[in-house]
Amino acid sequence: MGDEAGTGGSRPEAEDQARGLNAAAVRAMAAGQPARAVALLEEALSFLPGQVPLWLNLAGAHRALGQPQVALSALDRALALDARNFMALLMRASLLDSMDQPRQAGAAYGTALQLAPPDAVLDAATARAVARARERHAEYLADLDGFLKGEIDGDLRRCAGGEARRMARFVDMALGRTKPYHQQPAQFFYPGLPAIEFFDREEFPWLAELEAGTDAVRAELAGVLRDGDDPQRFVPYIAYPEGLPLDQWAELNHSPRWSAFHFMHYGRPHAENRARCPKTAALLDAMPQPQVPGKSPAAMFSILKPRTRIPAHTGVSNTRLVVHLPLVVPPGCGFRVGNEVREWKVGEAWVFDDTIEHEAWNDSDQTRVILLFDIWHPHLSAAEREMITRVMTGIDRFNGDGPALTGQESGL
Repeated sequence: MGDEAGTGGSRPEAEDQARGLNAAAVRAMAAGQPARAVALLEEALSFLPGQVPLWLNLAGAHRALGQPQVALSALDRALALDARNFMALLMRASLLDSMDQPRQAGAAYGTALQLAPPDAVLDAATARAVARARERHAEYLADLDGFLKGEIDGDLRRCAGGEARRMARFVDMALGRTKPYHQQPAQFFYPGLPAIEFFDREEFPWLAELEAGTDAVRAELAGVLRDGDDPQRFVPYIAYPEGLPLDQWAELNHSPRWSAFHFMHYGRPHAENRARCPKTAALLDAMPQPQVPGKSPAAMFSILKPRTRIPAHTGVSNTRLVVHLPLVVPPGCGFRVGNEVREWKVGEAWVFDDTIEHEAWNDSDQTRVILLFDIWHPHLSAAEREMITRVMTGIDRFNGDGPALTGQESGL
């Protein structure tokens, strides 16, 4: 083994010398002798300049001497060797904080916190430093948020609807308060369609007609619920056959806690249910539902029993969107798509992209019911819709397959 660069000894000897000098420096710091610690650590680094812990200890000694700028230089050397070193990043932020540079410190705390180990493994001193980092970073984000709101106030006042929401979401993501969610269809992804969690009502002028039918639909639903013991009417929404991996669906597979009263299922009408609710069926027939044999449309009453949570998941294809018309919504129910959480309100419909991660919950002691159906994505042309239909049905014909029994053709 060759000599250690800059020393006359072998590497094992250099490591032993550096280790001894570092131990002596630690003792010097404990004795309140930071200047001696600096001298010992500089000598140790002459043997092993590539050791990050030595640079960290040197930074601590210079800080104790009231030399924050020199301490920062030592930390820069440590980070040049390991740019993701949590302790170096945390100490750097703390030094900037002590130097009355709150904005630089706030940003630096944010960088360090991204690499923080779990709280459970932190020693008491580091845990206190991390708590301080979170506090200072939160103050920094609040100040930055206020500053940015002033910068874009005119832009927000000139815009409305989707533009304003996108601007606000962009700021949230720039500040690291939210993360981007992307379309993750389980089977069919059509390129170029925007990933929008909840779509603007203005894109769907027929929503007013749908909402106007709420009372009629609710009246028919009341009759259906009185017949709830009929197993032919209510079927589990999740119905995987035996032998398939269930993952997050294990708890709800074949469970009556989440059930459906189908009007259309894999593109096939449920004649008895449609006859039972003729006004609801007529209203659905007026909606722009996809006509893809063996796939779409889908339409149903989605019934979620008390104390039931539907786990986060994504739908099958981004070529369609999902519509909810809330019919029975007790307190304690909620719905999340990507970053946005909403509460259903009876008679107020919305349209969302179910290929973006979403989940729902009913924390109440009562049943929640919505009318749920799919529609074509409005950004698809007639030619694209026809081509998509040919591809989807062509795959099934080629494989000799019927509809996939996933229980996930529509969202919640």
